[in-house]
Amino acid sequence: QVQLVESGGGSVEAGGSLRLSCVASGHTYRRDLTGWFRQAPGKEREGVAAIRLNSGHTDYADSVKGRFTISIDNAQKTLYLQMNSLKPEDTGTYYCAASSRGIGSRVLVESAYNYWGQGTQVTVSS
Repeated sequence: QVQLVESGGGSVEAGGSLRLSCVASGHTYRRDLTGWFRQAPGKEREGVAAIRLNSGHTDYADSVKGRFTISIDNAQKTLYLQMNSLKPEDTGTYYCAASSRGIGSRVLVESAYNYWGQGTQVTVSS
């Protein structure tokens, strides 16, 4: 099993920045892929960014490209999401996710992941 714990959420005005963190514990060596998802009230959860642990290759949703950056520390235990130029539509609960299922063709879909954190709230006011 892999446990994931997010932190760093909060409230910020539009144009501001936040950095989310996700600490992984347990059988972390099993992970192939890790990423961030978000869910706004009344909407489905959507993939935001992902990073492949063997190559470091990153993927981003079009809505966050150029504004958000996903990264992981050298020990591959702490995942980050640097969020700049935040917009009110970025508001939601942000979830850290990890996968030990291998890497398929689509990495920003929920079905690609089998471990999830509890989420951290991000609120962006206009």
